[in-house]
Amino acid sequence: MDMKRVLLKLSGEALAGPNKTGFHEETVIGVAKQIKEIVEEGLQVGIVIGGGNYWRGRTSETINRNKADQIGMLATIMNCIYVSDICRYVGLKTEIYTPFVCGTFSRLYSKDAVEEDFAAGKVIFFAGGTGHPYFSTDTATVLRAVEIEADAILLAKAVDGIYDSDPKVNPNAVKYDEISIDEVVAKKLQAMDLTASIMCMEQKMPMLVFGLEGENSIVNTVHGNFSGTKVTV
Repeated sequence: MDMKRVLLKLSGEALAGPNKTGFHEETVIGVAKQIKEIVEEGLQVGIVIGGGNYWRGRTSETINRNKADQIGMLATIMNCIYVSDICRYVGLKTEIYTPFVCGTFSRLYSKDAVEEDFAAGKVIFFAGGTGHPYFSTDTATVLRAVEIEADAILLAKAVDGIYDSDPKVNPNAVKYDEISIDEVVAKKLQAMDLTASIMCMEQKMPMLVFGLEGENSIVNTVHGNFSGTKVTV
């Protein structure tokens, strides 16, 4: 797959590494170095990060869903600030955008401004989800990928691909090497949430799904040498 611009979705849980919550700095530095490598090869990279290392609002039974999702949005902003600064530490230029005003922590999302930053060689972080409750960071990933006209979504997860059932529950779960987005939607497979998968299908956005923990997983995926799941359109 010839790619000039990608949207990289990072799992918050995967960035926590063995810590399970928060960040595992060694893991994040490793990710940043891989991002630097593919940027130096000429690839433009946008990034969305999930908030699961801090908060999963859908699991709360005591607070309003709107408020739970707002906390989740803030978790993604914390993640983007941290990973953005680690990327700067390894020598990259970055910018963080949010769909709502967030003080001086970020810039308000604008497609034109993002294009200018890509042209300036920056890695772009899309924080805060879509800015609305009931939409996950998966949906935000597809939305931003479509808006910035990415060639593909790179979905870096704690699991190394798409399976016919949950491999954490079913030891006999079978992994797909390649599958169409139509089949993902029809079978309601857990690559992304269903809203995001349907949007991928409608907008014909391909995905490469892989485990973040693998050695040089991001670089290998960009180079076509990965053992995850290719989702075709």
